[in-house]
Amino acid sequence: MAALISIGELARRTGTSVSAIRFYEEAGLLDSVRTEGNQRRFARADIRRLSFLLIAQRLGLSLAEIKTELAALPQGRPPSAADWAGFSQRMQQQLTAQIALLEAMRARLDGCIGCGCLSLEHCAIYNPGDQANRAGPGPRYLLGDTPPSRPQE
Repeated sequence: MAALISIGELARRTGTSVSAIRFYEEAGLLDSVRTEGNQRRFARADIRRLSFLLIAQRLGLSLAEIKTELAALPQGRPPSAADWAGFSQRMQQQLTAQIALLEAMRARLDGCIGCGCLSLEHCAIYNPGDQANRAGPGPRYLLGDTPPSRPQE
């Protein structure tokens, strides 16, 4: 078996708290083995797995999505270039969609706040008669629906 490290060493190497590592283990995102004294020991490869987990969280992935991605990575050994290539391709697609959503929000955010009314139900400029509500729940225009033509100011 590969060299094992303590939970404290894993925490130190990744900048993660011991309690967070325990949480990730309980959630099924990390695995440990137990010593005769019932202390947790992790594979050195878990430094990369946990680092990946932390990066994926910062990118906005849910724990369920992270668990799916981690399941595709090898257990007990560092990921290979091929392992990372598959993940990278999936992440690039997700990040491209996320960037598009952020850019749309940035482009439209000033408009709604800029009109001053802050009411989507009564807004005569951006959402007259609450037309956006007819398309369904949520931030319709940021989800890709096209707002009605604005009246000339």
